[in-house]
Amino acid sequence: MTISIRKVTEDDWEQVKFIYEAGIATKIATFETQAPVTYEQWIGNANRECTLIAEKGSDILGWCKLTPVSARKVYSGVGEVSIYIHPMAKGTGIGNLLLQNLIQRSEEQGFWTLEAKIFKENEASIHLHKKNGFKVVGIREKIGKRDGVWKDNVLLERRSLSVGID
Repeated sequence: MTISIRKVTEDDWEQVKFIYEAGIATKIATFETQAPVTYEQWIGNANRECTLIAEKGSDILGWCKLTPVSARKVYSGVGEVSIYIHPMAKGTGIGNLLLQNLIQRSEEQGFWTLEAKIFKENEASIHLHKKNGFKVVGIREKIGKRDGVWKDNVLLERRSLSVGID
């Protein structure tokens, strides 16, 4: 059976939430300690065209979404990437497949810069982003606490080669 990439729907919420909760449990994926209760809370103001799942049959193997960094027009083409992979699908290329599709769709939606803020301990995610053209632009030292411990974020960004190049 092949892996397909498609836009997320509300019907996917339970599996998406499970994957998010698994990421939360690692303590190196997010500052959040609980997943949102509802799909609408989770999707928030994310770009719906750039909120994707990877699935095999009826099983969701991972998801990604792109959220605008600001409501200001000047930043309309800048989005923050979130990507989470099912624990049983880690190391299988699902993250790469999702991120490549997200990059393509983000450019179709007019995004010129993608950014990711990743805990420095999350080496696999940093590697995935670098592999897909993201560059480290800095370290946000002690940007927030997770379980009472200050955490640093590696700030990465990817500039499109086809959008916003004028």
